[in-house]
Amino acid sequence: MEKIFTRPESLLDVPTHYCAGCGHGVVQRLIAEVIDSLGAREKTIGIAPVGCAVLAYNYFDFDMSEAPHGRPPAVATGIKRVHPENLVFAYQGDGDLAAIGIAEIIHTANRGENITVIFVNNAVYGMTNGQMAPTSIMNQKTITTPQGRTSSEGYPLKVCELLSVLDGSSFLARVSTSTPENIRLTKKTILKGFTTQIEKKGFALVEVLSACPVYLRMEPEESLKFIDNEMTKTFPLGVFKDWETNNS
Repeated sequence: MEKIFTRPESLLDVPTHYCAGCGHGVVQRLIAEVIDSLGAREKTIGIAPVGCAVLAYNYFDFDMSEAPHGRPPAVATGIKRVHPENLVFAYQGDGDLAAIGIAEIIHTANRGENITVIFVNNAVYGMTNGQMAPTSIMNQKTITTPQGRTSSEGYPLKVCELLSVLDGSSFLARVSTSTPENIRLTKKTILKGFTTQIEKKGFALVEVLSACPVYLRMEPEESLKFIDNEMTKTFPLGVFKDWETNNS
């Protein structure tokens, strides 16, 4: 029988701690596949924060560093400046990047640091029991907005759109894990995020809309439909900045 599945070399063969239907496992496999395709496993350094991604080092078979909550871009900056020959990326959730870490990501992008950020947006705090996140959409019910998010709690923070006005950002795109077709596109986009760094073009961020069935209080299949039917109304998919297009 022909073998059609092979575990990426950059992904360890270990049990997952992620909840059923969580998108983190999908995104991490895609990162591992991209690293393998680039032949970059021996020179890759990833930075993981506090949050659902805090145990990312358990899954990747390359060097990983932990950073304080919200600070992966700062840690990635330091590592990349000391080791410019390495492929350096930060792996962050929406609470980590868009709340406590919002200043870090803005200034890192504004400086045009030659790093890649993989930003997983599931519209809720997944590690701490489902509170409203900076990316929770309007009218979304969480344990801290039981009647639904209103303007009193502010509006969803659109990270790609926000960073696109900064001169230092080079590649910004939003993708999704909602369907096989979208997952294939996500892999291509993550590859572009890494090649932006390899070609020394500056700051790249790939935002991935992802499911959190447990704290969205949905079945896994329903949470995928929530991405397509609700989240993309607030967070449209697409490329928001591309150094190749901008220079053509």
